[in-house]
Amino acid sequence: MNPIQKITSSHLYTQLATSRKARIVGASAVMLTMVAFGAVAVAPMAPDASDLPVRSIDQNLEMPDLSSQITALEQVDQNFTHEEKVRAGDTLATLLTRLGVDDAAAANFIKTDKVARNVMLLKTGKRVQAQTTENGELNWLRATMVDGTDKSVKNIMITRKGDKFVASEVAAQLERRVEMHARKITSTLFAATDSSLDGTRLPDTISAQIVEMFSTNIDFRSDVKRGDSFNVVYETFWQDGEFVRAGRILAGEFTNRGKTFQSVWFEDPATKQGGGYYSFDGKALKKAFLKSPLQFSRISSGFSMRSHPISGQWKQHKGIDFAAATGTPIRASGDGVVDSVGMQNGYGNVVVLKHWSNYSTAYAHMSRFASGLKKGQKVSQGDVIGYVGTTGWSTGAHLHYEFRVGGVAQDPAKLNVMAQAPLTPAELSRFRMVSADMMHRFTLLRPNDTALAAR
Repeated sequence: MNPIQKITSSHLYTQLATSRKARIVGASAVMLTMVAFGAVAVAPMAPDASDLPVRSIDQNLEMPDLSSQITALEQVDQNFTHEEKVRAGDTLATLLTRLGVDDAAAANFIKTDKVARNVMLLKTGKRVQAQTTENGELNWLRATMVDGTDKSVKNIMITRKGDKFVASEVAAQLERRVEMHARKITSTLFAATDSSLDGTRLPDTISAQIVEMFSTNIDFRSDVKRGDSFNVVYETFWQDGEFVRAGRILAGEFTNRGKTFQSVWFEDPATKQGGGYYSFDGKALKKAFLKSPLQFSRISSGFSMRSHPISGQWKQHKGIDFAAATGTPIRASGDGVVDSVGMQNGYGNVVVLKHWSNYSTAYAHMSRFASGLKKGQKVSQGDVIGYVGTTGWSTGAHLHYEFRVGGVAQDPAKLNVMAQAPLTPAELSRFRMVSADMMHRFTLLRPNDTALAAR
């Protein structure tokens, strides 16, 4: 063999015997070198910044005429909007001063106008907005009024019209919210409702409803003790982010001395025949009719034969007379719909309500009707429908009350009408959806005690 060939073969063998790692590294280096040269070949050559041409521009800029702008602004009327809350002890003068109003004509209008003077009746904490000129003249003033029953809500608007003012009332467009709260009794029920540990103090109307809701099972004067608790779900109504009033309790449960009582409001959306409170198994909790349509009164004449006070004839008195002062509020004795409202001969001003099944009630000799009451209107038990008077064939102020079955007056003392109309199968199905939602809310209020909710 040729020595040269021998040496070459040996060297080739040695190269082939090198490690696989070395061969991979070598190949990678060759590839990277080729990529680098390719990048240099295709990359454009960027110019040096110092070689770029420089151009100077010299220009006079005209400054704006500030004096003319200021003059123009001074010629435009400046208006200012203020908002204040009514404070305890406020007079009209102090309220208007805080609102920036310095306008004797506006103050005099508010004092004398029938609608505008309601501003002086606003409760502490209510918001009032006003817009004034830079001299304090009133452009407009707006406030929200809630009546004594917390049901009617109106916006009062006072607006300047030239040199005069006009005032108007508009029904408020309210936002409905549902709130739920849990409370534990440490001293009294009302101390618990006044507590604001969770950031909310329960409204007084809700406290009153709690007492009314559970008073048939709990004597709130003597039965409530430290350690009792209650959960409540109720509706509230708001306008522009401000609380306006509380509504109805939608569900409540009260644990007294280890025993829990529950109630849920149900108003069937299909029948729209009025609502009521039920147990969670669908049983009505309140009586169908009140014993008396008047809160404080006495019976002056019962359902019996008597000598008519005007004609002197001996005849059947087909109703119950409740003696009371003129103007005493008359309440609907049960849920129902207004069947008629108006003047009817000897009855004078009379309202007839149609209730469930074939029951109806009549209220006669009223001095006047409740504001806005009309035929077809739905009323709930306890709603004021009119006021005691002496219209028609009457010798003195009293309420003549009739309880009718199938249109015929009956003695209510002899009728066994104890509960509301029972729910039909279809109503019961819809009720269960409502009660399940309220039970879920109660579970959220008492997350560590779900045993009751599971039953």
